[in-house]
Amino acid sequence: MRTIRKKIWPEYFDLVTSGKKKFELRLADFDIAEGDTMVLEEWDPKTGQYTGRKLEVVATLVRKTKDQKFWSTDEVEKYGFQIIQIEPKSND
Repeated sequence: MRTIRKKIWPEYFDLVTSGKKKFELRLADFDIAEGDTMVLEEWDPKTGQYTGRKLEVVATLVRKTKDQKFWSTDEVEKYGFQIIQIEPKSND
């Protein structure tokens, strides 16, 4: 298992620490596998410096895509992509 360090902007850091954001959308320019640890280091783009806050998370699912086959190039160009986080609905 590896440990990978990545910058994360404050607004996203707060969403991860609160538990609301449970995914990362990243450029696939590094190797990561399920079980690897990511150290998310808060980076302030306004100051160009790290804030000192860090959070360790574990990659539980990794999917990479480059040439998806679900939609035509025209559809992707027109609509783009969206990431949707889902969880099972509780029966409360």
